[in-house]
Amino acid sequence: MSFKITFGTDGWRGKIAEDYTFDNVRRCTQGFAGYLKSAYTPAQVRQGVVVGGDMRFASEDFCTAVAEVLAANDIPVHFAGAGTPTPVIAFSVVNRKALGAINITASHNPPADNGFKVRDLNGGAIDPDGLKRIEAAIPGIDGVKRLRFASAASAGLIQSFDPNPPYIAQLNHLLDLEPIRSAGLKVVADSMWGNGSGWLSGLLAGGATTVIDVHAGRNPVFPEMSRPEPIPPNVDAGLAAGIRHGADCVCITDGDADRCGFGDEHGEFVNQLRVYGLLAMYLLDVRGQRGPIVKTLSTTSMLEKLGQRFGVPVYQTGVGFKYVAPKMMEVDALIGGEESGGYAFHGHVPERDGILANLYLLDLMVRTGLKPTQLLDRLFGMVGGPHYYDRIDTLLESNEFAAQARARLDAVRPDSIGGLRCTGKLAVDGYKFDLEDGGWLLIRFSGTEPLIRVYCETLHQDLVPAILRDGQRLAGIE
Repeated sequence: MSFKITFGTDGWRGKIAEDYTFDNVRRCTQGFAGYLKSAYTPAQVRQGVVVGGDMRFASEDFCTAVAEVLAANDIPVHFAGAGTPTPVIAFSVVNRKALGAINITASHNPPADNGFKVRDLNGGAIDPDGLKRIEAAIPGIDGVKRLRFASAASAGLIQSFDPNPPYIAQLNHLLDLEPIRSAGLKVVADSMWGNGSGWLSGLLAGGATTVIDVHAGRNPVFPEMSRPEPIPPNVDAGLAAGIRHGADCVCITDGDADRCGFGDEHGEFVNQLRVYGLLAMYLLDVRGQRGPIVKTLSTTSMLEKLGQRFGVPVYQTGVGFKYVAPKMMEVDALIGGEESGGYAFHGHVPERDGILANLYLLDLMVRTGLKPTQLLDRLFGMVGGPHYYDRIDTLLESNEFAAQARARLDAVRPDSIGGLRCTGKLAVDGYKFDLEDGGWLLIRFSGTEPLIRVYCETLHQDLVPAILRDGQRLAGIE
């Protein structure tokens, strides 16, 4: 019996050589090929698929395996190859008028993992119904077609291309980089040994601004971090470099450069909920743009307050861009984002873009003349004060424990959490409990790893530990 492949929050991920094998990657690709042929006309299928990936171990070889299966199914391949940032792959779909993309990346997962993401003709995540159809189309290994790369390239079914110049032109369309180049900022760019390496320093070269690259280049074991996820403690070495160099800020991208992390002028981490608030403030207040905001249920309530202030609607979705991207397209959103540090923007593609998000934060600093801590003060003045956030991840001991935790959470109706009155409960993609101060507690099971996550946001900094402890108790975690 073949290993069952299931798409989680953002694609399928697994341990290299254990379940993430060449055979299983080829099976996934065959399933995607079958889905495309069933969902689209032959003329649409001939638009082809963009293939790219990150800089993890053997990603270039997995990209080749994907291309060979698509070509054998008579689906043209636009081959970007490994080392291509996720947002560049997404934009290439639109730029080249392709039907979708396959992206070989495990994003922020530990070094031993790799992954398989699929994107639609808009460059965004495929919705949950589409993912179920792909899963259902995945055959056993005997059902996989394959045409060797060289033969497919000779036949014109695989065409290699440079995806970077059109994406750079798009960035220059979305904002004027010259004021940032000329501002004289000192920026530390931490690419976490991933696809963001050299992007900010290259884009901002030639002016008074200095960009100092750290953790640049390829190193699949990710030294100085447990994984390329742009949160502490993984970002600690990059933040220390910011202090060492006297930087005005630290700009961080994760392993595939779709997520954004940020450090202030003191080398302190600005958590991803506050970054989302800053980006929304930048677009609404500084640039004067208007449009709906889309957020996952795991991110900040500051967005509702900004929405009220600037007269724009805010829509809440489940966790993952498979929910965010379709909603952004539906409502023509100004910005969409999630707690993990992924943000997408109007006029671009409905995909997270850590490169553009960092450029927008730098542009915010330049346009206002304010340092990151001063920008946070400005944001807090608009939303009723500082909002405090934290998250605890716990490894699931067994499927039995997960089932017991779900049963407990289905039944529980707490009067208070962490000393604050509980005012409501929402059981959608997890269990979210509203608190009397406008904050919240969320307990959910990760869609990418065997983890149970407990998150909270509150106006009361001193209550954060108690809220998280109560969340763990509700889930049966001692």
